[in-house]
Amino acid sequence: MRIHATVAAVTGALALSALAVPAVAQAADETRPSFGATVSDTTAGLKADLKADAPAPAARSGASVEAAAALDVTVSGVSVNNNKDVVVGTTGTYTVPLTYTLNHTGDLGAYGTAAMIYHGTSIDDATWGFASDDAAACTEVSSTALKCSTTVTFLPDELLNEDAGTWRVGVVVVTEGDEVTLENVGTRKVLRTSKVTVDAAPEPVKKGATITITGKLTRADWDTNRYVGYGSQSVVLQYRAKGSSTYGNVKGIKSTSTGALKTTVKASASGHYRFVFNGSPTGGKATATGDYIGVQ
Repeated sequence: MRIHATVAAVTGALALSALAVPAVAQAADETRPSFGATVSDTTAGLKADLKADAPAPAARSGASVEAAAALDVTVSGVSVNNNKDVVVGTTGTYTVPLTYTLNHTGDLGAYGTAAMIYHGTSIDDATWGFASDDAAACTEVSSTALKCSTTVTFLPDELLNEDAGTWRVGVVVVTEGDEVTLENVGTRKVLRTSKVTVDAAPEPVKKGATITITGKLTRADWDTNRYVGYGSQSVVLQYRAKGSSTYGNVKGIKSTSTGALKTTVKASASGHYRFVFNGSPTGGKATATGDYIGVQ
């Protein structure tokens, strides 16, 4: 990370994963260490980098040191994943943008800032969290405001089912003379990926006959890193006539305890059927690929 100055646009280049601890999550229970410790190490890394890039002491004026010591900052305009839910499956990595406005009084002088997102009412009691992948890159938008951006990577292997729900955003700011950690400056839902399938039969079918439509609703299980049936959930059956580009609702049904879906309709015209799941407090939205059935 290069030293930031409030008089010009700057870009952070410090990879926080190169600090003493990984940028990945740490949690507060018997199996996962405290996320608060990760935030402390992130702060220490920013301070160390700031010190390494700082000019020699003789080049510093008393005024700049005094300004740095009087750290008065707030955060506004937080956006995680472009203000969309973060939906995480069972494998791979999920990197999302995180932006915020850093408001300050006076001259910050040299500074560094990073962000984190955590599940819990505070950093100290967070069940899990992730620090930003890099120090934030900030650009001056006014004499008292900086627009900062970074990314956060979510790892399914580091998550448990209990972590699904609303997460909170925190921001760390360090200067030559002070440091501050701002908690709960924004929120974003982090959900388990849902999937839904559909199959309409028999095919083809005669007009007026019964079409049986089956499928299954599953949701990512972060405890086992696989998809399991998602039971007792409301799902909508939709239909799109042949030659049309628009789906319309047909009826609502509920998944069984194992996530199975089944319903029937009367064949009237050729078209596509699909199931749509509109999400839950812990599961993301899902839409099946339409299944075409010809009506004779």
